[in-house]
Amino acid sequence: MNLCDTSQIRALLARHGFRFSKSMGQNFLIADWVPREIASASGAAPGAGVLEIGPGIGPLTVQLAERADQVVSVELDRSLLPILAETLQDFPNAEVVSGDILKLDISALVREKFSGLTPIACANLPYNITTPAITALIEAGCFSFITVMIQREVAQRICAQPGTKDYGAFSVYCQYYTRPELLFEVPPECFIPTPKVTSAVVRMVHRPAPEEADDPEHFFKVVRASFALRRKTLLNSLSAGLSGQYAKEDVARAIERCGFPPDIRGERLSIPQFAQLSRALRGIV
Repeated sequence: MNLCDTSQIRALLARHGFRFSKSMGQNFLIADWVPREIASASGAAPGAGVLEIGPGIGPLTVQLAERADQVVSVELDRSLLPILAETLQDFPNAEVVSGDILKLDISALVREKFSGLTPIACANLPYNITTPAITALIEAGCFSFITVMIQREVAQRICAQPGTKDYGAFSVYCQYYTRPELLFEVPPECFIPTPKVTSAVVRMVHRPAPEEADDPEHFFKVVRASFALRRKTLLNSLSAGLSGQYAKEDVARAIERCGFPPDIRGERLSIPQFAQLSRALRGIV
């Protein structure tokens, strides 16, 4: 069965009485080059175990199962389970787990399913859980590669560099733990139903946490505060975001110690500069 052929998809869904759910952000692929390219870029290979989120009817799952030793796909919509049982029947190394990825203990699932394998994550993520799902995958701390298809705008934010309009706290978070790369875009006509946005595929390669950020909790507190008032200066944004912890004059002193211009904005700072600022603020207390 061609899981990207529109007529075959519609026949499959009709046979199982399936209806698309807007609340779950369901959009199924109808361009077979997309799951093939995603799987090729994902790191799926012999010796790898792949965690997939939201398999839909399984076009990406099949491509992953053809490459990796084991694939575990987490699907929230129980009405898709009998469909997946049919489409994945020729792939004994593909298992579907019914559940909500945002409520599962991902690291425990990986330990249970991928013993002796190198864990990677790969998904055509539902648009409505993009940021929390990526955060959960990163926080699990067990994946060598995370390859996801998401909204183009989010992909651009993840990969954005300091000083650009897309650069923000989520950019810093993703780049702190991974080296992200935007691989390619996927136009709306590659899906049914057709979404209103263009998608993009991002690969995020695990990296050790930067040594200069020696207190991650404080580092990210400073990062979030730095972007809290994006149109304001770093001084005003930090003073508002860290009010109660630092006086404004102390924040100004820390910025001066770092050698930053007094009117600089948070969006100009790189990860090493945020780490420098975090250390300077901690040194004031």
